[in-house]
Amino acid sequence: MSSVQQYLLAVNADQGKALSIAKDTARGLESKQQTLIEVVQSLGEYINDEDATIRARVIDYLSQVIRQLSPTFLSRQQIQVLCRFLCDRIEDGGAIGGLRKLQALERFNKDMVAMTFRAMLAHFQDLQIRPQARRLEILELLNDLMLKHRDALKELGTESLIGLTDLINGEKDPRNLMVIFSILKVVMLEWDISGHAETLFDSVFCYFPITFRPPPDDPYGITAQDLKIRLRDCIAASEYFAPYAFPQLIDKLDSTSPNIKVDVSHPSTMLISDTLQKDVLQTITACALSYGISTVSKYSITLWDSLKFEILNIQEEDLAEEALVSLQAIAIRLGRGLNSTDPKTPLARYLRPITKECNEQFQEPEHKQVKPAGQILKVLGTASPFTFFLVVKAVVPSLMTLYQDADSVAKQRALLEVLAQIFDSAIAVYGTPSIPAPATKVENPLELFKERLFELISQALMGSAADEVSFRVVALKALLRLCLLRRYLQDNEIGMAVQYFDEIVLLEDQSRKDDLKREAIQALVELSRIKPNLIMDITFPAFMAKLPDSSPSDDRDYLIILEGLAQLSVERYVADTLIRRLLNRLDIVLQNEGSSTYPKAILSTLHYVLSQRDLDEDPNLSSYHERIVVGFARRVVLASIGKAPITALNEEPTLEILGRLATMIVRALDEHKQKAVALQIYSLFVDEADFVPVPFRDNIPKPQMSTMILSTSLMAGVSLQFTDPGAGSISKILAELARLAFPEDVPAVRKAILRQVGLLTNKFLLPQETDAVLGILKNLVSELSETTSAPMNAVRIVFWVAKGLIIRLAHTDEIMKCLLNLLSVTQCGLASARGFGLLLAPDEVLSKENGGKIRLLAKQKVFNICVPNIAKEFRTANSATKSNYLIALSGILKHMPTEVVIPETDTILPLLLQSLDLEDRDVKAATIQTLTVVSQENPKAVEGHVGSLVGRLLKCIMYPKANSAHVRHNALRYLRIFPGMVKDSTLLPYKNTVTRGLLNVLDDAKRNVRKEAVECRAAWFNMDEPRSD
Repeated sequence: MSSVQQYLLAVNADQGKALSIAKDTARGLESKQQTLIEVVQSLGEYINDEDATIRARVIDYLSQVIRQLSPTFLSRQQIQVLCRFLCDRIEDGGAIGGLRKLQALERFNKDMVAMTFRAMLAHFQDLQIRPQARRLEILELLNDLMLKHRDALKELGTESLIGLTDLINGEKDPRNLMVIFSILKVVMLEWDISGHAETLFDSVFCYFPITFRPPPDDPYGITAQDLKIRLRDCIAASEYFAPYAFPQLIDKLDSTSPNIKVDVSHPSTMLISDTLQKDVLQTITACALSYGISTVSKYSITLWDSLKFEILNIQEEDLAEEALVSLQAIAIRLGRGLNSTDPKTPLARYLRPITKECNEQFQEPEHKQVKPAGQILKVLGTASPFTFFLVVKAVVPSLMTLYQDADSVAKQRALLEVLAQIFDSAIAVYGTPSIPAPATKVENPLELFKERLFELISQALMGSAADEVSFRVVALKALLRLCLLRRYLQDNEIGMAVQYFDEIVLLEDQSRKDDLKREAIQALVELSRIKPNLIMDITFPAFMAKLPDSSPSDDRDYLIILEGLAQLSVERYVADTLIRRLLNRLDIVLQNEGSSTYPKAILSTLHYVLSQRDLDEDPNLSSYHERIVVGFARRVVLASIGKAPITALNEEPTLEILGRLATMIVRALDEHKQKAVALQIYSLFVDEADFVPVPFRDNIPKPQMSTMILSTSLMAGVSLQFTDPGAGSISKILAELARLAFPEDVPAVRKAILRQVGLLTNKFLLPQETDAVLGILKNLVSELSETTSAPMNAVRIVFWVAKGLIIRLAHTDEIMKCLLNLLSVTQCGLASARGFGLLLAPDEVLSKENGGKIRLLAKQKVFNICVPNIAKEFRTANSATKSNYLIALSGILKHMPTEVVIPETDTILPLLLQSLDLEDRDVKAATIQTLTVVSQENPKAVEGHVGSLVGRLLKCIMYPKANSAHVRHNALRYLRIFPGMVKDSTLLPYKNTVTRGLLNVLDDAKRNVRKEAVECRAAWFNMDEPRSD
């Protein structure tokens, strides 16, 4: 049996075997066991078969053989013979594949290119009636010829140009169009199309505007944007298209009638274009940037007359923005290569009617067109230095005159806003000291107006009435822009502006709105980046002078000053100085009696400033460690033992802030210094002759117990390999911490001790020690179960030990089983249920940043254990303990990722519904939050429970005494999303109940609750009624 016969038998049943047969034939040719003539002759009886399928398979066999041959095997004569053979049978399947292989060979010459191209034109004039895959194969061959043999096709001249347009006419498939647009773009750019511009333009513009919605799971990855960009590139490819493109684009832009175009898409996804204007504007922009200067100049005024309507009579923000981009593109093109500001240039002629129109709009500053007119000038000004020069020359003198003649603050504000927009353009063109723009020979035209502008804006900022806040904000922003403009204001002028900003922050009435102060602080921050010396010389002394030396009784003016100083510390030089001065001020404050609020504010500012720095690379880290960590820790300890005066530092809230600061610093220390800190976790850098560490002592005074807050901070900061060997084994330390925590009634101290428990069992516990700690935990749980009255602290200790182990995935199954058993114990069930919320809750001390071992799968593991067990035990629990399971579930779900919860919706939903009946406000708030997420992700799951949900949610919003504002707000927000999420037919029976139930909430005492009630009622009230038959 011949190879071709074997191929025909195998090709349908086994593609791999068929390919192997073709490979064997190719190897035979290369080894000269047979000749090419013999292979072609072997096709004889099949090549003329009446069955088109057989002919196609035979040609495919030959093409497969050609594909398997090495690139240099065939001679030029053989390639020519094969090319003619395949061209004669090009309509048979497989020929195209063979031709694609042949054209890729180096010996495929221009005569063969012409032969192939003409064969395609002769045989595929009816291309559009052929299957999509067949059309794509033909187009890919054409694309191959264009890539490798472009010059040969170009020599065909008009024949290739007209032939191409005829061949592709009427194509609608997006895959094919992506190839067609690429081919046509090459022709438009490289062929001489002067005599055929309209034909080529029509061949692509017939698709404009193009729309396409990819089918679900589209394997080709073609998007509507891909098609739009390819089409746009074609329309913008040649300036010969301008006489056809611009008039038609303008006509489409101005048209108000519905624009219906055939969607280029797969069947069943035909669309009507609803983004025509945006497509038109983007295409105008592309054409303006691509066509020649003389061509763009010819249509520039006409385009302006059309585009200005979209901007000045703004209806859609995005369309106005696109129109502005188009205006700018025209200016960019007309300014390209320009070296003169001569008023006779195409750019100047284009700008003249625009600036005239804007000046006319500015005559009525209170009209709504003034703002968009300013935006026009802003985007045009950024196009080039020449454009900016011409805009300023035409507009700024008039603007300043109008400003000075304005008879109201509203008019002045509108005109000042326009000036600020022009200053934005200046910054874009000339840059700032830190971000210089490209060099230009065009001088800044604003130089002529510098003194007048500075005086005018300064007067607006500092000379206006204090209650004209919005006007002064505009003036402040304008003045800041002038300060930022490169090489514009001198340092002494910028220094005056800095003084103005300082005065606003320091001297403005604190009872007024903070908008102006915040803008002033932000302005100082901006200037600190480019002129840190001015901030150091002017602002710092002024701000520091306003900070009191002792804690004020009720004056909180220092807060805005500290906030400003913190934000000003963006530069290292500034931050270093600020840290030193704040520490010095804190030392002074602590020497005087007073409230701890002020010292806390200073420490918080220090924390913010240091958190913005890379402490690992900070050369002052050792200084921070000595002065803040060691110095303040000693101060606290010595005061607690009576060897120094008690200060605000000894108060728990201040210690907590100091602790955060200490953790951050210790975390950045090198290995050597961290070892030293680890040895001082409990002694806190004080000699043991003076201070005996808190652990393993009895009858500890409260001031000394408070030092445990700092111990916790140090423990959090040190790396996991550094522990205090003097304290004994972790099991021993753990037992001691439990002893200390059990009677502790100061919340901050108790939490610090419990956090140490969590750090020990999570961060410092070695794998071989986990069994021992598990044993301690089981003993604690056993004691809880057996006691007649379980103190809350005992429960807290159990759950902190468990937390440390669970989030590192150590003995999770055993621990969760123990904890779940506590829910059925009457004495400690409720307290234990609330403890479940702690297990997975994020904690600032026990965190990854502090070296905590927090495994990604911990939450999933806890969920998988808890939910089935809680659901099972809840069904058999007695009435006294049933609520415990619901509270525990709520605590677990509160910190659970949505993707973990959704698969178990059917299991947890009945339990969540019953959780809404509990009196615990936190549980209700967390439950509603979980229900909201579950419902949005899986609306069908709640459809069968709508009645129960509506009734319970209405109870949550109707009784403020029983439900916190947070619960009421969450319930209303959940109710509001029902319409649109659940089918109207399901909700309609409850519509009247809900709208009536919401009436009482409309006058709720809390504003956010009232607002949510209004939106919720509107959502239900506007729900569609079913239509009558």
